[in-house]
Amino acid sequence: MKKFILPLMAALLGTAAFAKGESDLRIVRKSILEDPLMDRVFEMAHETVAGGLNAGDGYGEVWIRDFNTFITVAMDVMPDGKVRECLDTFFRFQGEDGNIVDGYIPVEKADLDNPDGYAYRLSGTAPQFAAHKNTVETDQETSLIQAVFQYVEKSGNRGYLETVVDGKTVLERLEMALEFLYTHRYSREYGLIYGATTADWGDVQPEHAWGVAIDENTHFAIDIYDNAMLSIALDNLAEMTPDPSVRARWNEAREKIVSNARKYLWDEKNRKFIPHIYLDGSPFPEDFDENKIYYHGGTAVAALAGMLTKDEIAHANDRMLENMRKAHAQTIGLTLYPTYPAGYFKSPGMYPYGYQNGGDWTWFGARMIWALAENGYIKEAYEELKPMLARVIENNGFNEWYTPAGEPMGSGTFRGEAGVLVTAIDMLRDWAEDKR
Repeated sequence: MKKFILPLMAALLGTAAFAKGESDLRIVRKSILEDPLMDRVFEMAHETVAGGLNAGDGYGEVWIRDFNTFITVAMDVMPDGKVRECLDTFFRFQGEDGNIVDGYIPVEKADLDNPDGYAYRLSGTAPQFAAHKNTVETDQETSLIQAVFQYVEKSGNRGYLETVVDGKTVLERLEMALEFLYTHRYSREYGLIYGATTADWGDVQPEHAWGVAIDENTHFAIDIYDNAMLSIALDNLAEMTPDPSVRARWNEAREKIVSNARKYLWDEKNRKFIPHIYLDGSPFPEDFDENKIYYHGGTAVAALAGMLTKDEIAHANDRMLENMRKAHAQTIGLTLYPTYPAGYFKSPGMYPYGYQNGGDWTWFGARMIWALAENGYIKEAYEELKPMLARVIENNGFNEWYTPAGEPMGSGTFRGEAGVLVTAIDMLRDWAEDKR
């Protein structure tokens, strides 16, 4: 009798657990569809993006890494021509070697004669602007590829890829951008791209107070964020490429990046990505164990790039929640945990829990929400999104980053935050509508 009863009880308990799971999801679905926070933030985000394409009221520039995260919202509130002209402007400042600038600004607002400022470049076909490149970072080229892909996907305007900008088609210029990375930022030893040492996805190196330009003090390193961005860009470029042989080439290149990222950057024992592989030594003290630091932003982008299994994404989310609690932060947007100690970055803004050294950025936290939603972790995605939405309402706007206590910091009307939240809201709403 016992041999029969035990399997029967297990089956009944399994059925009950399944029913409870279904019930929970029905509650989540109803909550998503009726959530007033989502409605209000969605509306506010569109209003904010309609105000311009610069990153926020603290920035005069249009930055490609920011524009990449709110281009689809811009397409909702701006004429198609204005969105295309923004993309074209980045191509007008493209270097002969294929490199893409960080951002551009009206030329009258650029401090062209300051030797300690940005190294501006000018363009004969965009004389109204000046542009510059933060050379420590390696995500400008991949951000532009991703932005063009989003434009083409949403608009359906594949003809844009054949548009000629300064003598070359958009598709040719995208390929040039990719070739720049493989020519000037590629480690043959590891089969991955590199940049200067930064904190996770940041663009400030530790060797200087400003820290945006590569020089003789730079320590080059490989990290997960840059390579995850490249993986996504390669996938996007493959989808945009009409030639099957070229498409196969980009797909193969992507597979190698994913494989090498797993081989060299993934720490299987600790189930995390190591912060850096140093190509010429570390800028930090020899006795500093950098691998204790968990990178939230790069891990989120790696999840979106298909570099983590579904189980690993769930584990990463658990780790982010644990770090959030330890840091007494509000959301999983916490850039990294634990932070780099005081003084490890010469930039005065990179103190522990400041800026990119443990600041709480919805700009990346919401991308982890995307990854959770994509992989079926809907309840977790919704629960972890809610505090991000709540502080937008509480502060009556979008802010660049927050302290662990939730104080708004950096630029206001930060369009990157607005963009990533709209995408998260859309993903959850699409799921809820499909499950009606």
